Amino acid sequence: MATRRTLIQLIGAGIVAPRIVLAQSERKVLVVVLFPGDSESDERLAQPFFDEMQRLGWIEGTNITYERLSGRGARDYVENLAKIAAGLEAQLIYATTATLALAAVKATESVPVLFMTASDPVGSGLVRSLAKPGRNATGTYQFRKDTVTRCLQLVRDAFPQQKRVAVVLDRRGAELDRQRTTYEEAARHAGLELTSVEFTNFEAIPKIFANFRRDGIRTVLVAPSFTLIANRIETAKFAARNNLALVGYRRDWAEVGALMSYGADGFESLKRSAGLANRILKGSPPAEIPVEQVMKLELVINMSTAKTLGLTIPRQVLARANRVLE
Repeated sequence: MATRRTLIQLIGAGIVAPRIVLAQSERKVLVVVLFPGDSESDERLAQPFFDEMQRLGWIEGTNITYERLSGRGARDYVENLAKIAAGLEAQLIYATTATLALAAVKATESVPVLFMTASDPVGSGLVRSLAKPGRNATGTYQFRKDTVTRCLQLVRDAFPQQKRVAVVLDRRGAELDRQRTTYEEAARHAGLELTSVEFTNFEAIPKIFANFRRDGIRTVLVAPSFTLIANRIETAKFAARNNLALVGYRRDWAEVGALMSYGADGFESLKRSAGLANRILKGSPPAEIPVEQVMKLELVINMSTAKTLGLTIPRQVLARANRVLE
């Protein structure tokens, strides 16, 4: 069986493998899981998906095999990564971001693609409609316009003395214009002045954060981005060095050092993904499986980061948190 190291070497060399034969003593279902960053770290966060798959009867090593591939946090690898995934002749490709999913549906029209995305799957071109995807992809959708509004209101309630906030937008993201408009409208609704800055490559983030600190901005939001979620640990470190309170859109951010995150419940998204995977592996075509929008939201606050930044979180905000990390 091809190892993860072998696959990453193929990607690094720019070689697309049209077919990799899996030597197995018995027939197992093969699911390729595409992660944006370090596969080991991402897999830990995605554990609820694997746990729910097991609960549904898919036992790794018995009737299912997972091939975990990493995007290494670099967009330049994504297209080759998707082609390699398609060449594995899997029964399902599970793409954990919109960027990975878009690359997967471009690489294959026959292998079912399951996605978990914070980008509008219709607007980004993944599906024709939420009710009737119409092609080889379906999945869960985690992002709503009113979520950003609520997030900005939480920021205002947490730091009433702060009137200026910033958001970092990925210029290469599939929904740049929509994201910019969404955050601008949410900031106005919350009575906050918003500074939006776009980046193309991750190497620009340290300078952007340093500029925020120079300009007296203390709170920075990150919009959904393949590049940033893949490099979330480094992003959180850059924020801390510049004394910035980082606010993310999924719990992964708070767990790696952001001050808080507010968005779709990560466990719910992953469990629903497993339910959809189960239906696909049992024969249901993705084109006929409606995209599931995760309505349950969660606020996660990292108190260790708050202490490091010298910030006090009001009790009324803490009382609204689903999880408080000490």
